Amino acid sequence: MPSPKSIEEVNQMQYEQFMHYLGNIVEEAPWVTSSIWSCRPFNDAKELHHTVCTLLDEVPLIVKESVLRGHPDLAGKLAQQNQLTPESTREQAAAGLPDLTPEKGKLISEFNQKYKAKFDFPFVICARENKVESIMKGLQIRVENCRETEAMTGISEIKKICGYRIADLLSTDTDSKM
Repeated sequence: MPSPKSIEEVNQMQYEQFMHYLGNIVEEAPWVTSSIWSCRPFNDAKELHHTVCTLLDEVPLIVKESVLRGHPDLAGKLAQQNQLTPESTREQAAAGLPDLTPEKGKLISEFNQKYKAKFDFPFVICARENKVESIMKGLQIRVENCRETEAMTGISEIKKICGYRIADLLSTDTDSKM
């Protein structure tokens, strides 16, 4: 992970630098980072995060679903093949997902399949705020939601993930999420 930069350094970045540094604050959605570049200068990390959140709130449901599709299954095939982004690798590790027993791995896989079959996008939860048991419980509960509710819930989780990713990249007074 790169050394944290100040908000002033981020504000001074040219487009290509900005994209390289912040391009994955929303998993596999560089268009989000590209869209907020012209909103500079940001006063602080919280304002940067708020700008991303506002953008995600304002896009239509179909775009929200597209953003959700950019996220990998938790403990899924990409994780098993070591093909997650560095950010997702750290986040899934924080939740204990690489250490699943074979039984729990099978259960999560089944829950993921059921969830994806219903919604056509993967289950997204802020792994840094959850452990295996709460993730499994979340999968079981949230699969009962309607599509729109679940898309909005998933986007709320993406906003949390984004806050942590911004906090990782920017030197701030706290080590917490935005």
